[in-house]
Amino acid sequence: MSAPFGGGGRAAGGLPRLPTPPSGWPIGSYATYGEAQHAVDFLAEKEFGVADVTIVGVDLMLVERILGRLSWGRVLGTGAVSGAWFGLIIGLLLGMFNNQGFAWQPMIGGLLLGILAWTVFAAISYSMSRRDFSSASQLVAGRYDVLCQPRSAEQGRELLAQLALGGRPAG
Repeated sequence: MSAPFGGGGRAAGGLPRLPTPPSGWPIGSYATYGEAQHAVDFLAEKEFGVADVTIVGVDLMLVERILGRLSWGRVLGTGAVSGAWFGLIIGLLLGMFNNQGFAWQPMIGGLLLGILAWTVFAAISYSMSRRDFSSASQLVAGRYDVLCQPRSAEQGRELLAQLALGGRPAG
């Protein structure tokens, strides 16, 4: 079966076009992404074919870290500052492309319009939300498995065993 737009089932670089479960055999499991990344770096240093390797986050969790309490003053102030920067940039660009040389009026107009618009949008957004705090969300995994295609999984497992022993060859 061919893809509706041609090109088969894989994009450039051999990656699947659609979300696809990973394939391969597990050659290592790590508590953090940094440890899994270090393991793949180690494999690369040992000239292992890392194109056969995939890092898979298992037991995914959405973690929402609370940054602070929101108030009308904070919401309106943040909206005004964001609008000021945006309006200033737009006004600056309009002022630079003025036929009579640089003009200050577009910059000041953009600044004032940006402050007004962003403050209004921030107020509407805050009044419609039911949250009195700001937060940042992050997708994290309970563990990170390193998978490898079967053709080189055993060699990868042996190299990662060396890494676990402190980088010394096993044996």
